Amino acid sequence: MSSHYLTLDQLIGNTPLVRLQRMQAELLAERNNIVLAKLEGNNPAGSVKDRAALSMIIEAERRGEITPGDTLIEATSGNTGIALAMVAAMRGYKMILIMPDNLSIERRGSMTVYGAQLILTETAQGHGMEYARDLALQMQAQGLGKVLNQFGNTDNPLAHIRGTGPEIWRDTHGQITHFVSAMGTTGTITGTSTFLKAQNSEIQIIGVQPSEGSSIPGIRKWPTEYLPTIFEPARVDREIAVTQVDAEETARRLAREEGIFAGISSGGALWAALQLAQEVRDATIVFIVCDRGDRYLSQGVFNPPN
Repeated sequence: MSSHYLTLDQLIGNTPLVRLQRMQAELLAERNNIVLAKLEGNNPAGSVKDRAALSMIIEAERRGEITPGDTLIEATSGNTGIALAMVAAMRGYKMILIMPDNLSIERRGSMTVYGAQLILTETAQGHGMEYARDLALQMQAQGLGKVLNQFGNTDNPLAHIRGTGPEIWRDTHGQITHFVSAMGTTGTITGTSTFLKAQNSEIQIIGVQPSEGSSIPGIRKWPTEYLPTIFEPARVDREIAVTQVDAEETARRLAREEGIFAGISSGGALWAALQLAQEVRDATIVFIVCDRGDRYLSQGVFNPPN
């Protein structure tokens, strides 16, 4: 009888793909372009990282590397930590998350509510994400748990080869011409590109990076020695740099003009998608709305102007 009902893990993925209706509507109509938003905030823990978190834990279980009751460790600056905390709670793991102490209050709370233990590194001492990644590996070497390593774990892009890519291909009826995604851990862009390019090599993959001096949650340019090993540069046709100001303003506009309340990196991805829409014609452009905006409220980005 119980088999008729869904479990939470079955609600990860199959997120909506919606057409923008108002932002740059005249330009889009004039050039016969369509811009589509893939709403990853609809996942149970609120971001695209739910996909990677489930994939990394399920595949490690299948290989016999972890079993429920084990302790998992991960360095994360936000959404991956929330997603892993949820999946760990759902499947019976202890979760230790290491992250910089400049994380928003909402994101910290979203991890601890699932029972995760947080270790905060001091950004004032220069201990950012690179330090957090090193510390996670040190703790694993000390036998304190297993590191899933989202940055080097091929089960991360696998989630998008199996899910995100096929969903976009299906929902655009194979009409997609451009895919735009913020680049952080790079699992989303690497996996989605792998699938889409296999269907049609002409599809253009655009990665969004922060411009020099910009700090945008979820988008980052890594030092060479910390570049995620899952990243395959050949799978990205073009990179577009976005400023923090443009990413934040576009996120605010997305809420005010389209009714889509998304995080700052989604604003960056949309800014790049709209830049692209000014250059091309007869295009179907899909961008990833990687999370919801409510987990950034305490940072003041969405406060009304004085």
